Amino acid sequence: MFEVKNLSMIYDVNTDAKTYALKGINLELPEKGLVGIIGPSGSGKSTLTYCLSTLKTPTEGSIIYNGKDITKVTGAEREKLRRREFGFVFQKHYLVPYVNALDNVLVAAVEKGPQVSEKAAEFLKGLGLSEKEFRKKPAKLSGGQCQRVAIARAMINDPKVVFADEPTASLDHENAFNVMRILKKYSEERLVLIVTHDKSILKDADRIIEIWDGELSK
Repeated sequence: MFEVKNLSMIYDVNTDAKTYALKGINLELPEKGLVGIIGPSGSGKSTLTYCLSTLKTPTEGSIIYNGKDITKVTGAEREKLRRREFGFVFQKHYLVPYVNALDNVLVAAVEKGPQVSEKAAEFLKGLGLSEKEFRKKPAKLSGGQCQRVAIARAMINDPKVVFADEPTASLDHENAFNVMRILKKYSEERLVLIVTHDKSILKDADRIIEIWDGELSK
């Protein structure tokens, strides 16, 4: 699904202080499975996923996604990819504070209508929220519940790839386990990329990629 060739991200590129966030990354990723990307803070792991998801444009190299170099597509094409084929889960849930849990899922939905609302409700039920809870606004939900709403939002369009950047960092052990169980289940049919500094949450990963100082560990 992904083929990364000689990928570099350089900051202050035309100065003496230029810094490599990524340096010459070569990588292939499959169509499905749970893949962990691990490394210390500042290692480049988040930058790599932001490039893969088109949230950032690399300085050098190419990212082939389903046969197309997505570093060269238009802004409109990138937006379409992110809305229809990519889903995002972050350390902070970034829910809209003034709408309820159900509507927070529907905000990301490409399609609209009663069937999509029913699908969102089923997602939330499957993630362990009751009907009473998914009618509540984020301030009335626990951190774990908010993160599960964010997962439902990420999956509402059945994305081919879910990018999860430190999705469990703000959760207690039980909620972290539940989040990883949900993402592992989804990875049976789709690709899920987990960025983390905590290797313990990747015990069920199909593959672990280690990155240090912008380069893949050998």
